[in-house]
Amino acid sequence: MGNQVEQTYDIMEVCLLAGKIMLQSGAETYRVEDTMMRIASSFGIVKTHSYVTPTGIIFSAESSEPTKTKLIRISERSTDLKKVALVNSISRNISSGTINREQALEQLNEIDSMDISFPLSTQVAAATLASGCFMIMFKGGWNDFIPAMISGGLGYLSFVCFHRFIPIKFFSEFLASFVIGLLSLIFVKMGVGHQLDKIIIGSVMTLVPGLLVTNAIRDLMAGHLVSGLSKGAEAFLTAFAIGAGIAVVYSFS
Repeated sequence: MGNQVEQTYDIMEVCLLAGKIMLQSGAETYRVEDTMMRIASSFGIVKTHSYVTPTGIIFSAESSEPTKTKLIRISERSTDLKKVALVNSISRNISSGTINREQALEQLNEIDSMDISFPLSTQVAAATLASGCFMIMFKGGWNDFIPAMISGGLGYLSFVCFHRFIPIKFFSEFLASFVIGLLSLIFVKMGVGHQLDKIIIGSVMTLVPGLLVTNAIRDLMAGHLVSGLSKGAEAFLTAFAIGAGIAVVYSFS
């Protein structure tokens, strides 16, 4: 009896760790719930219930003993779709019987501890190039390509640096958008840039919460109203922070 209870808790630990990694890496709510339920079913626990929000996961399992419930808190969220894909791969291996519970837990702990994000220099370089390309996509002139690249790259770098010292995302996004607007205004005043609005639009696109908006809509369509509304509110705050930072700069011009 005690061994079976311990085994159930071990299975729940695997499910919660998989859900935690996926939720922290930007996965949708319904995907997290489906993955945890599939893993539990593959290990022999058919009746499971999960409640997932952007800030926490509640998971319960029904077996021959009384229902067991565990809660895990999610404090940090980012975008790392490679981790989501790795967890999905482990889930498929569990379903096919390729790996057992101990192997799955070991692999999940490795994924949770690893840092597979791109180096900061690569991220800034990608943001720099993307800012110039977004500016052209919004019908800007090629003579503003370089100013948009510089503003967008330095703006994204400032966002990363501010976020390390100011853990509140709203303020780091506000300050980053302020830097972008200020640099764009300086380029236009110096005569290097010409269309201030196009430069700013292209530069701030690296801060726009595109994945967050997409996940909010998909969660709402899937019936996860709490998660969908909370993610939508988070996306709105990000958009408000970006707009407020640019508005402050425009008040100077």
